[in-house]
Amino acid sequence: MQNRPIGILDSGLGGLSVLREIHALLPNESLHYVGDSAWCPYGPKPVEDIRARVFAITDHLLALGAKMVVVACNSATIAAVESLRAAYPVPFTGMEPAVKPAAALTKTNTIGVLATEASLAGEKYLRLVNAHARDLRLITRPCPEFVDLVEAGILDGIEARHAVNFHVMPLLNEGADVIVLGCTHYPFLRPVIEQLTGPDVAVIDTGAAVARQVKRRLETDNLFAPEDTEPTIRITTTGSPKILERAFPKLCPGLKADLKQAEGLG
Repeated sequence: MQNRPIGILDSGLGGLSVLREIHALLPNESLHYVGDSAWCPYGPKPVEDIRARVFAITDHLLALGAKMVVVACNSATIAAVESLRAAYPVPFTGMEPAVKPAAALTKTNTIGVLATEASLAGEKYLRLVNAHARDLRLITRPCPEFVDLVEAGILDGIEARHAVNFHVMPLLNEGADVIVLGCTHYPFLRPVIEQLTGPDVAVIDTGAAVARQVKRRLETDNLFAPEDTEPTIRITTTGSPKILERAFPKLCPGLKADLKQAEGLG
């Protein structure tokens, strides 16, 4: 029987933080990932441009047989996920900053939110705040340097520590005891962030929660892969395959995948 893949898309390589969570939870599922590194980052770009890219990549994934699509990018989710659900018959799962769990964790009533410009400006983020953190203090900060570091496979060292200190220390100085990683690139820098924050500050993201949602949707729609098929993982990029080949082992150590250029999406 055919093992149709779960399609996963992101502005670049950040969504691999979600892919590894999905693979850990659903190892029998085939995964086909498209990182739009040639257009990365999405955050500062106009919503119309982000939406056009996301629709083009979705068409590409569906043409290759994807049974559902994970929009593993907060900016892309805000710009396009509702339009995608209205336009296509397959299930879509998107991202949102972990404001609700952060609100339950904070003791200082101060939360730091690291996210992209598009995410912080979106109505979805404002709805989350109004629903779950209206009486709390949220300090927001876009971190474009984090995206650049992850795209280059730089996850530690002086450059990574300098960028983390620059963006995270102001949140700590303001009393934040929970840090929300509101971009799928950022979890790759979590070890460096946690070295700075220490054990008394919670650092949270939504990758594992998205993987659980994917599992629930597969169950609801009876889309689980047949047990007698061999899963495959294909990682493609609209950017440089050489950069992907160099960065992938650092981003997903131990994970075997077919790494290729994404054709027709330049």
